[in-house]
Amino acid sequence: MAPALLIMGVFIIVPALISVAGTFFIDGQGLGLGNYRDFFANAQSVGNLAFTVEVTLAALAALLAIGLAIALYLRFSQSRLVAAIQVLALLPLFVPGIVASFALIRFLGPAGWLSILLQAIGIDGYQTPYLHASGAVIGLIWQQLPLTVLLLIAGLAQVSDRAIEAARDVGAGHMTIFAHIVLPQMHRSIVVAACLNALDIFGSFTVPYILGPAAPQMMSIYMQRTFSELHRPGAAETQAAITFLVCMLIGALYTVFVFRDAANNAAPAR
Repeated sequence: MAPALLIMGVFIIVPALISVAGTFFIDGQGLGLGNYRDFFANAQSVGNLAFTVEVTLAALAALLAIGLAIALYLRFSQSRLVAAIQVLALLPLFVPGIVASFALIRFLGPAGWLSILLQAIGIDGYQTPYLHASGAVIGLIWQQLPLTVLLLIAGLAQVSDRAIEAARDVGAGHMTIFAHIVLPQMHRSIVVAACLNALDIFGSFTVPYILGPAAPQMMSIYMQRTFSELHRPGAAETQAAITFLVCMLIGALYTVFVFRDAANNAAPAR
């Protein structure tokens, strides 16, 4: 593992630490927290951070709900449609984000196929999600769905068919089986899927840039605009450091849960 760790340290960890350390130095004032005070004193900066958190939570909740429903269907259904649904669920994995974004514009836009279809059946008043927060959420759901489904299917693979059949034999219904047999055995997969998706969504750029609103903005778009258009590298560096801190907290949660769960599973074997 040494070569991989060395490459990661030289090209990722060290530059990131240098960048974060640079946010504590203010030109002409020396060491201080002025950059962070400026960030949280700026209503636009705080609004963009809050917007990023809101989009992340909304997309994450929808992803887990949709992904879990698809994973349950693929795991337990005997229908002939299982293969087709699996292909459709995994299709976004092979479609670049920018291609999917422009395809969604053609479908969800004000003159898109969905609007034309609704008008054809007599439904007027369609409000497009394009250039709204909901547009970014829809695009992010599409992009992250394959990873979510794969992780949840992996968790469902641990559920024993014999346990489910035994529960049915004593009269347990679908919701009882799900709540007391299925869900407890896949909580690790759900947490892993939530953390990995949260990291990807919080730092996403292409999909929110194309489908989302001009204001407020996701943090990735905001820091790129601050750097390239406003020519304020120090402020952009501070925004990146705050984004990195949030992602680090999510990563710490993921690490603690995975290692604690692994320790709990290994304890009986001792």
